Amino acid sequence: MRLFHKRLVKEVEPMSAPTLNQFQQQVSELLLRHRSLLDVMSKFGQSGASVNRAVTKAVTDCGCIELNARKQQYSDELNLENAKETLQSHITGDVCEHCLEALKSELGRNLFYMTALCNLLNIQLDEVIADEYDKCSTLGLFNLT
Repeated sequence: MRLFHKRLVKEVEPMSAPTLNQFQQQVSELLLRHRSLLDVMSKFGQSGASVNRAVTKAVTDCGCIELNARKQQYSDELNLENAKETLQSHITGDVCEHCLEALKSELGRNLFYMTALCNLLNIQLDEVIADEYDKCSTLGLFNLT
């Protein structure tokens, strides 16, 4: 077992996870109803809203997590490690199993439509991830400003 964001996660023998290319190929084969770029863009946006709604329901319906948001107290004198300790996520509690499953389902659907968008635009998902990884590695914190 290992600790993940204050929650004990049972490590199980990993199933053979599909590669990004395999997943992208599967999405291409399954995408029959929404082949139009506009349809896929619409479903991608809708699935993103569903992810947000699942997080909201974890707070407002279930209550397994709470939000206590306020202005972040950040100083330019802080180094990276101190800044990581000072800045907060605003989350209290842990996502319960029910909400976790709902979130994973909605995130999966969002990933499906993002991949479908890549397919329609002839973009390789693994290249998008590799490029973003390289950018994060090169720019570090400046990548997010």
